Amino acid sequence: MCNPGRPAPMIAPSILSADFANLAAEIAAVGPSDIDPGVDWVHVDVMDNHFVPNLTLGMPVVESILKATDIPLDCHLMIEDPGRWAPPYAEAGAYNVTFHAEATDDPVAVGRDIRAAGGKAGLAIKPGTPLEPYLEILKDFDTLLVMSVEPGFGGQKFMPEVLEKVRTIRKKIDSGDLRLLVEIDGGISASTIEQAAEAGVDCFVAGSAVYGGDDPAGRVADLRRLATAVRDKH
Repeated sequence: MCNPGRPAPMIAPSILSADFANLAAEIAAVGPSDIDPGVDWVHVDVMDNHFVPNLTLGMPVVESILKATDIPLDCHLMIEDPGRWAPPYAEAGAYNVTFHAEATDDPVAVGRDIRAAGGKAGLAIKPGTPLEPYLEILKDFDTLLVMSVEPGFGGQKFMPEVLEKVRTIRKKIDSGDLRLLVEIDGGISASTIEQAAEAGVDCFVAGSAVYGGDDPAGRVADLRRLATAVRDKH
């Protein structure tokens, strides 16, 4: 039997794998359709070429996306100095704003400021970052994003060893010790989503697995079906 307190599996396509010249159309392609109710979030990777060795988009593009869709934006900030830069994304209208634990000495303060600006606060950890130092502060966050690849580039191979962190958090949530949504990002596809779902992930970020073909909505539906089947067994 599944835990009735668990949310249904959430799919959050990463526009890092979408056509940047047609973002509005690419996002619309994963909205409600005849085969799927539409994605839960749109995942937006913000990289600053400092915290990670890549540069993507920033606030102006996020503001444009917000005007083009009603789907909640899940902004993943792979940036330095999130205390300065993260709250404005929430102020602009992003639903969930996630920053990296490794980028600040005071993650609780950053999370508090994101919430004060009107957003949900998410904490991300790299594959090699241990979970234990952050267990006590997770009560101050809405989302834990477990990276299953090294942040900075799309298309990397899924790292199953990070699922032990997911299992640890899932136990705390299911026992009532913690209220938190568990998200995973990196290498999620039809061949990896089931093991992530079995470990206890709630929200699955998928880039090329959604936008790597001609039918993004169909790919979303397939991913949701696979994750739901696993969840319904537990």
